[in-house]
Amino acid sequence: MEYSIKSGDPSTQRTACLILGVFARRQLTPLAQQVDKASKGHLSRLLKRGDMDGNTGQQLMIYEVPGVSAERILLVGLGKASELNMKHYASAISGAVKTLNESHPIEAICGLCDVEIEENNLYQVIRETVLQAEETLYAYTETKSEKKKPSRPLKRLSLFIHDRRQLKAARKALGHAQAIASGVAFTKDLSNLPGNICTPSYLASQARALGRNNEKLRVQILEEKQMEKLGMGALLSVSRGSRQPAKLIIMEYKGGKSGAKPIVLVGKGLTFDAGGISIKPSAAMDEMKYDMCGGASVFGTLKACMDMELPINLIGVVPSSENLPDGDANKPGDIVTSMSGQTIEVLNTDAEGRLILCDALTYSERFEPAAVIDIATLTGACIVALGNQASGLMANNDKLATEVLAAGEHAGDRAWQLPLWDGYQDQLKSNFADMANIGGKGAGTITAACFLSRYTKKFKWAHLDIAGTAWRSGANKGATGRPVPLLTQFLLQRCGQSD
Repeated sequence: MEYSIKSGDPSTQRTACLILGVFARRQLTPLAQQVDKASKGHLSRLLKRGDMDGNTGQQLMIYEVPGVSAERILLVGLGKASELNMKHYASAISGAVKTLNESHPIEAICGLCDVEIEENNLYQVIRETVLQAEETLYAYTETKSEKKKPSRPLKRLSLFIHDRRQLKAARKALGHAQAIASGVAFTKDLSNLPGNICTPSYLASQARALGRNNEKLRVQILEEKQMEKLGMGALLSVSRGSRQPAKLIIMEYKGGKSGAKPIVLVGKGLTFDAGGISIKPSAAMDEMKYDMCGGASVFGTLKACMDMELPINLIGVVPSSENLPDGDANKPGDIVTSMSGQTIEVLNTDAEGRLILCDALTYSERFEPAAVIDIATLTGACIVALGNQASGLMANNDKLATEVLAAGEHAGDRAWQLPLWDGYQDQLKSNFADMANIGGKGAGTITAACFLSRYTKKFKWAHLDIAGTAWRSGANKGATGRPVPLLTQFLLQRCGQSD
């Protein structure tokens, strides 16, 4: 959808629909009051009839308002002004966009961006407006034979601000929002594709396509023979049970100063995870195509950064494989040697994500990174602990952890920090190798991070477990695009481009 910023007198704006807000008890927002004055109290008189109180979720479409150039006005309930937060605002935007997309207008002006929302500024409100609009309009159609679309979908949305002195900030927010929304959509598209299409080779082809479209992005794909020469025995052990060859995808975006240390994002790219010999239950196994959401989020974040032309050096590393049962697959009790030289006893072949990530983390040392963040749908235990509200965060550096948490709060894509105490390391002890790949029933999310921490001693590192946040299960199952907003905000902060 096309977006723009508008300012001036709202009553004189020529548009198919002007969206205005109403607080509880029929209290018009300041912008709506301005339009009401131009209409000589027409809006107030309609509200007094009782068709709308301004409660959250309510809507009222009004036609032919006197003194107003808009063809129609959509009044949107915002609830109590004192209780308006970003969650309620996002719901109001989503409802309004859904209504307009399913009705006649193909363009509209949103007059909700000037409302005061807790401690959020105009930049944050505009960014959230665009992200929620795109979230509402997103529909996966790639593998459907009939791509049903509304007969007159919403194509253009202008965001109205009353203070022209804030135009620069508004346009900056709009540019960032569109880039992040594009990255989120790209992540969703990759994650929603089935495993027979989105293979490790397919992900590699998508990386090459990104590289062709941006001269600042260099793409390198390591094949299995190259990984074997590097000693990536942990990563390669996972792909042994699959007919699809593993790939190590490296995407280097050079937007910053030459020689400046890069941020490295390492994303788990398991394009399908049946659990291997430790096979998963068949119920909901179809959802295991989403086990590459970490890798997909690296793709989406890189795309967003390239669209914004961020002045930062950023490297995306995506180890990609399938985990299937086969005569040559990992067996419980097998011992593999990682690129770091450390040996691993594979007690559970369904704990494979950490096996591909550990070699990718060791590979990342060569970039001498400023920081490394890995992103993975790693443990079901994280869903038990945090549900779908927050990603699990563990780190070997408190300052880096604080940065990531702050970025999540700012972007509305929260993470919650869990401890990474040395005592948990004892759960990974093995009688036959340097470590086991699982740590028993307790603290599964933490022991998985403890495993990865053994490969991150040479750099600042944070781990995001997105098992509960990367997708929705049930009737509305599908990828969420998280944590692209968090990661992008982190990078915006790093290069001084945030609000």
